[in-house]
Amino acid sequence: MTLTLFINFLLYLETQVRKSEPLYTYKEAYSTLQQADYTAVQHIIKPTVERNGLSAFVHFVFGPPKLHRDMVKDREFAFCLSASSFDEAQPSHGRMLQTIYRLLTGSRFDSPRFGSHWEEIGFQGRDPSTDLRGVGVLGLVQLLYFLQHDKYGDIARDIYKLSLHPTQNFPFCVMGMNISRISLQSLREDIINKEINKRRDVMASINDFYIGTYLHLYQLWKLGRTIADSGYVLKEVETFAKKRSKDVFKNLEQYQLNGGKNVVKSEKGEDLFHSVC
Repeated sequence: MTLTLFINFLLYLETQVRKSEPLYTYKEAYSTLQQADYTAVQHIIKPTVERNGLSAFVHFVFGPPKLHRDMVKDREFAFCLSASSFDEAQPSHGRMLQTIYRLLTGSRFDSPRFGSHWEEIGFQGRDPSTDLRGVGVLGLVQLLYFLQHDKYGDIARDIYKLSLHPTQNFPFCVMGMNISRISLQSLREDIINKEINKRRDVMASINDFYIGTYLHLYQLWKLGRTIADSGYVLKEVETFAKKRSKDVFKNLEQYQLNGGKNVVKSEKGEDLFHSVC
């Protein structure tokens, strides 16, 4: 056997050992997850904030519009996802995780379920499932949606690139879980009901809200923020997202139309700077 044939044989063996599933699309994941059984978590989800007395009256009169009744089940589905832990027995969970890794790293192969390689894309340890606490598999769903979005996928890659900066680095996937938490709480507080009612689509609305919120964090971070500022930045981002949800969607669309150039605003609406990526 010649050296060339031997090398080709070794490469063939490697591809067989590391044979990977095709990249998992958001559409496939969404369809599969919709068909899953959520009986075990339906009784613990809290899709809305319970209000009584004066608080309920003020919210009714001055608060956001009520969610259209046709959207109630879809809202419950989002909360069921957030209440569902990563399950090794569910192939869709593992495929989402592997696809996220491959999209971010450019790897052609799936990676071991446990290992330090997960820290490369911004998880905190050897087992990425431990970082999903609080947002469940919804955190993976939203990352997958973001990375594969036709219009906004480039934003995800820009943010990931910044997360690898020598001095401004931050854990990309873990930060994404924090943005999922903000999105989920905003959904619970009826903050994005108007957008949902207009689109007649809960998941698309909260996913785009997620992207817009992550974009706002990215723009603030480019001001020179570091991981030491993360608590403060997340608090500012959450305040902005909840108080000015309309601008979250508007700024995202504007950023895309302007080719990655946009005005960053503070929670008070003040222009901070122009970001160019």
